[in-house]
Amino acid sequence: MATTEALRKQISQAMPEIIDELTELVAIPSVAFAGHDLAQVRRSAEHVASLFEQLGGQVEILSAPTESGAKGQDAVVAHFDGPAGAPRVLLYAHHDVQPATGQAGWDQADPFKAERRGDRLYGRGTADDGAGVITHVESLRALKALGELPVSVTVYIEGEEEVGSPSFVNFLNTYRERLEADVIVVADSSNWKVGTPALTTSLRGVVQSDVTVTTLDHGLHSGQFGGPVPDATTTLIRVLASLHDEAGDVAVKGLVSQSQADPDFPFYPEEDFRADAGLLEGVQLMGTGDLTARVWTKPSITVIGIDTPSIAQSSNTLTPSASARISMRIAPGQDPREAHAALEAHLLEHAPFGAQVTVSNRELGQPFKADGDSEATVDAMESLAASWQTGAVKIGQGGSIPFISDLREVFPQAQVLVTGIEDPDSRAHSANESMHLGELENIVLAQALLLARLGGALED
Repeated sequence: MATTEALRKQISQAMPEIIDELTELVAIPSVAFAGHDLAQVRRSAEHVASLFEQLGGQVEILSAPTESGAKGQDAVVAHFDGPAGAPRVLLYAHHDVQPATGQAGWDQADPFKAERRGDRLYGRGTADDGAGVITHVESLRALKALGELPVSVTVYIEGEEEVGSPSFVNFLNTYRERLEADVIVVADSSNWKVGTPALTTSLRGVVQSDVTVTTLDHGLHSGQFGGPVPDATTTLIRVLASLHDEAGDVAVKGLVSQSQADPDFPFYPEEDFRADAGLLEGVQLMGTGDLTARVWTKPSITVIGIDTPSIAQSSNTLTPSASARISMRIAPGQDPREAHAALEAHLLEHAPFGAQVTVSNRELGQPFKADGDSEATVDAMESLAASWQTGAVKIGQGGSIPFISDLREVFPQAQVLVTGIEDPDSRAHSANESMHLGELENIVLAQALLLARLGGALED
């Protein structure tokens, strides 16, 4: 049986190698977006597979078709046998990353060449989700160094999470027997802050939709016709402005909204939130109610893109048609199809001047609410507390991991745990993404402790 201190020592001594492994993974630009070199996704899968092969796992690189029939990106599935009758654990992470090319703000010449500055390792994918991949590798390595694995483990490292996991459901159904588990650990969330570990028990869902406003069948001279004729860009702006009330709360009717977060969630001081967000001095926060509720249990709407003539391409012309892409995060308990219908109804109702409005949906993702009293949850909270040597907290997240609902549907008997990799300053998806190395050490230890606890093989 392993002890907490033996595992702590094992992982602490391995940290130089762990940092090197994360650096090597970051060096592979595994971007699954169209227009990028998808051969790098395959290269990344092969690299990740080699890490698990070194541990003696039964490793395969697999794929499944998307809903449209296209080939999905390569995923790594590795299996490690535990004692007969031991619990089966599925460890999830993803090896694809967000793009970094053309994104201003990086303090390093090459975002795919990791740089250590102080306690943090900077580079695209260091936190999201390279650290998740390395956590799975190193927690297994630490346990194997001290004896037999206490549980049977299957590792599933996806290759297309950042593009919406288009083949995920087909993958689960195709390889269901390989992936079957009693406990599923999704290593793709965040901790509360550096020094305070967290288990994510609440996630908002996502609805992404495009709205197009059309007022003319062709462009017109803005001097000759401007005034009585509404141009599409101005009309679109008015439609989008109707999505929030004067206080900044979402104004779409019929959406699930909780003005107070779960009492188990920690208090989020406004000054800390403003600092974490990088909000400029004098800029006010939007919305009303508890701050954690505003980012965890209330809906939010963000306009993430607009198609209308750019300043560089503009002319004195009334624009006939303009479009916007809307990202709406929905609260736990909200059906995404109903949320999209409510959004569409609102946009149609608030179109001024009789403008023609069309709304099309691009993405629907279910929210998540965990069973906070499950045995696996208790084991996870105890493991986090023991690793960090401080109390762990249960938190919500404003972001979405829609595939968790797919995991629960395909494996209804499994307990799902969403563990933290990032911290508020990790800046996933943004420039200067980074991983706090002290947190990474604690994360690896916490997962090793969790696996030992689940297998009844931890001696305190």
